[in-house]
Amino acid sequence: MATHSSALKEKVRALPDGPGVYLMKDRLGRIIYVGKAKSLKKRVSSYFQPGRDRALRHQPKIRTLIEMSEDLEILEVKSEPEALLLEGKLIKQWRPKYNTDFTDDKRFLLVRIDLEAELPRFVLTRFKKDTRSRYFGPFAHSGLLRKTLATMRQKFGVMLNDTNPKKMPDGSWQLYDDVRAEIYGWPNTVTAAEYRERVEAACDFLDGKSREWLASLRAEMSARAAKQEFEKAAELRDVVLALERTLAKTRKFTRDLTKLQPNQAALKELQGSLGLAAPPVHMECFDISHISGTFVVASMVHFTDGRPDRDQYRRFAIKSFIGNDDFRAMEEVVSRRYRRLIAEQKQFPDLVVIDGGRGQVGAALKAFVGLDCPPPAMIGLAKKAETIIFPDARTPLNLPLGNPGLGLLQRLRDEAHRFANTYNADLRSRKIRESVLDDCPGLGPKRKVALLAHFGSIEKLRAASVEQIGEVEGFGKKAAAQLHGFLHAP
Repeated sequence: MATHSSALKEKVRALPDGPGVYLMKDRLGRIIYVGKAKSLKKRVSSYFQPGRDRALRHQPKIRTLIEMSEDLEILEVKSEPEALLLEGKLIKQWRPKYNTDFTDDKRFLLVRIDLEAELPRFVLTRFKKDTRSRYFGPFAHSGLLRKTLATMRQKFGVMLNDTNPKKMPDGSWQLYDDVRAEIYGWPNTVTAAEYRERVEAACDFLDGKSREWLASLRAEMSARAAKQEFEKAAELRDVVLALERTLAKTRKFTRDLTKLQPNQAALKELQGSLGLAAPPVHMECFDISHISGTFVVASMVHFTDGRPDRDQYRRFAIKSFIGNDDFRAMEEVVSRRYRRLIAEQKQFPDLVVIDGGRGQVGAALKAFVGLDCPPPAMIGLAKKAETIIFPDARTPLNLPLGNPGLGLLQRLRDEAHRFANTYNADLRSRKIRESVLDDCPGLGPKRKVALLAHFGSIEKLRAASVEQIGEVEGFGKKAAAQLHGFLHAP
């Protein structure tokens, strides 16, 4: 168990014995958990009792919560029902990390549908993976949910995740190639537009199921509270909060997907949320990629009007040092990018986004100090909680997951990540090819180039026979046999 400060221990000892709500904070003063108690003294003290380590071995989330707690604040109330209501209000207001973790636990299933797929399918998941999809739930009863989906498939003729439709020469789709086509009783060959009509009806059905379950949960929560079963009422309240958030974030399903998240609306949202003078028409994002400190590279992607502007993408090999230091790497590439723009007398982007937290943002800021020029508007996007970090004293910002501005930042960051990883993979592949062939005795640069040009990859070269290697310019039967033996040596 972590060692806590004497000031925190003194606060715990001085807690009153009445009902109330307690707010646990980390070293930066951020609220990370909100809890209620019939007796604040007994409840909070239980977290810090000697010997609690053994009891928490199988509760890693609670153990981590306690280890992260550096400060404590309480709000006293008159009764336990009042504490229950206040706890719910504060969780809604602050959305503390560990309350969210407990509420979104693996007990609950979501139904996900990818709005950008040509033929959307209904998939079970436990986590929200992106902002482009629509989610239904959470649903507590997994068995009942699976039966509901099976009924829905027959009722509306939609696909679940166990289906691989086949595109026909005329552009239509064959949904099934087995007996299911007859069992489900719907036309098996459809156009994308016809299938989307089925999906819309299924979405309305699922939406109704979600709201029906929400109403029953609210009724049960009220009944438990009336019976003074406050712990059970609190559990139900947490599920209700999670379900309300999910339903609030689902967006209307429409055939015109571009209307779901217009780029202009996202840019205006970012202007307001980030306090910018104008919508960030030009945005650039930086990402560092490496494998345990090796093959360190960086990427920069550029979005114009909320869309990728690939002509302005750039990638960087780190030159100033060797090793694993994301901060130094970030400082280097940001400095190189904007030193060049200054030299070419080109405009800076409206917004610079750094993939990372406060350390990476500080490194980028240091680059502008070294260039002796004021930075453009800049933020970091810390992936774990999608937290927006500012380079000044402003409090970190968490936009709702359905916010169009956050969705645009995520697409920008994910594109930078993809571009960096692609460059890293290319670099590793090239290095592996070079190192393998460099170790082959008697193989010079010209013949190595000829081999790679002929086969395209070291894997295809390994699979080649002696005769096939002998077809490459510069290779006779003897040289081909030597190389084949080298590549297949134990």
